[in-house]
Amino acid sequence: MKVKISDYPDRLICNIHSKYMDKKYNFGAWEQNNNNFERFLEWLEDKIQSFYNIFNWLYFDRKRQKIKVKIDPWDTYSMDYTLSYIILPMLKQLKETKHGVPYTDDEDVPENLRSTSTDLETRIDNSIFKRWDWILDEMIWAFEQKVDNSSEDKFFTWGNDEITNYDKEGHKKYLERRSNGFRLFGKYYESLWD
Repeated sequence: MKVKISDYPDRLICNIHSKYMDKKYNFGAWEQNNNNFERFLEWLEDKIQSFYNIFNWLYFDRKRQKIKVKIDPWDTYSMDYTLSYIILPMLKQLKETKHGVPYTDDEDVPENLRSTSTDLETRIDNSIFKRWDWILDEMIWAFEQKVDNSSEDKFFTWGNDEITNYDKEGHKKYLERRSNGFRLFGKYYESLWD
């Protein structure tokens, strides 16, 4: 398998006014221009952006992200295992670099992390980041187990080429947790953004 994905195409963007307002009033805390200078900056930004939009239309909007994927026959022999090697580092990077979090369902996290409100508007509380981190951790754990060929060895004791002891209950809990991590990955697949 070979995968090569280029960065997203750029566009020319003028944000003179936006940067000034963010610096003066803190990021996103401003709503309207309070003086002539701020109105002038907004006007100037609009004019420059109009000029930029010509170049965006002529050049940048025609560029596409370059994606090349070559799949070999052996890549699909155990596709779940093969994809785990790609998904795992991406999940770890997402957890480290995320800038926002999606809404999560309370049933997917332990009780101590659940929201105290049922109203979607007020579910943003101090635990919203902790809930998403917990869900990401469960996904990461599941994929770590998938790539570790010896992850299930701890449930079996071998002697004379046969199993002498099997921790059936521990193995069942392990498999349920791993399956739940994969379930969370599927459920929140469209929330895997930075």
